[in-house]
Amino acid sequence: MFTGIIEAVGTIVAMTPKGGDMTLKVRTNELDLSDVALGDSIATNGVCLTVVALPGDGFSADVSGETLSLTSLGNLQVGSRVNLEKALTPTTRLGGHLVSGHVDGLGTVLKLTPDARSTRIDVEAPRELARYLAQKGSITVDGISLTVNSVEGAVFSLNIVPHTQSWTNIADWQPGTQVNLEVDIIARYLERLLLGDKAADSGAGEGISMAFLAENGFLRR
Repeated sequence: MFTGIIEAVGTIVAMTPKGGDMTLKVRTNELDLSDVALGDSIATNGVCLTVVALPGDGFSADVSGETLSLTSLGNLQVGSRVNLEKALTPTTRLGGHLVSGHVDGLGTVLKLTPDARSTRIDVEAPRELARYLAQKGSITVDGISLTVNSVEGAVFSLNIVPHTQSWTNIADWQPGTQVNLEVDIIARYLERLLLGDKAADSGAGEGISMAFLAENGFLRR
């Protein structure tokens, strides 16, 4: 588990294809690895990766074909900057929100607009994730715990303060950039709880519809 509070921005130094998947080597720069061991987890642009080597100036991790197909890691290049966060501990301050490092889908940056010292960023989420977006709710974007300012359909708006801009790779984003999205884990569990006994039925994974809410008394007919 993670908090979405980025600890350092690393740099991709090698991407080695291996039989359909890949080994990723990251130089961690300011990230302290003195308490990291083989098998530990480090969120890399929001993707939970397992450390398989510690060469001294960073770490290496194996990335499966499925992860490459479902996240933006396959779009990276040598030299790309990535947001890094070590797994939380029982004594870690939970400054963001609970983040699993399991990406739900890819969003697309639509627009960046200066707003005083901040930047407003519009991101389009996949249609199937729109139901998990809520105004003033939490979302993880490339591993960063952020607050949703507003929502219009599947497009949500973020307000990025100067500290976040300088301490993450947000400065590299531009219209068209694909970003890893992880919705609030509480929203996912709430959806399953609302399904009740029907959660075990075939097709329950499609989520809650307006018809389901009306049928079960959550909406007035």
